[in-house]
Amino acid sequence: MGLAVEKDSSLCELLDRVLNTGVVAMGEIVISVAGIDLIYLNLNLLLTSVETALVQGRLLKEGK
Repeated sequence: MGLAVEKDSSLCELLDRVLNTGVVAMGEIVISVAGIDLIYLNLNLLLTSVETALVQGRLLKEGK
């Protein structure tokens, strides 16, 4: 399922759509000096509204 954005959409409409459906972003960052890894970060970001998160969590618990 893709995110279809019309040319005339405003930033407010786009943000509303993102908050209603949710977006997940994942990434990894390694900071190293002279070839020695010093810091490893595993990043997981969930952007959604509280209402959407509660509804989706309830659906997951019910197995639907």
